[in-house]
Amino acid sequence: MAQDTDMTGKSFEDALRELETVVGKLERGDVPLEESLALYARGDQLRLHCEARLREAQARIEQITLNNVGAPAGTVPFDGA
Repeated sequence: MAQDTDMTGKSFEDALRELETVVGKLERGDVPLEESLALYARGDQLRLHCEARLREAQARIEQITLNNVGAPAGTVPFDGA
């Protein structure tokens, strides 16, 4: 099972869809051992790609700060808390 290992340009949504397909195949348990190992490796690549894309998105998100009367006063980087 040859899989493209280059994730350059693969969107988060495409990677997630492919990861869901891989997980589904593994959960069914009806694939030969060698294919299961290849699927597992591909799934791990896809998981890492999705995590990286999420970290990139989180780094770009900003929180709106409010002044003492509740009006927007500016933004600060999102801290994930």
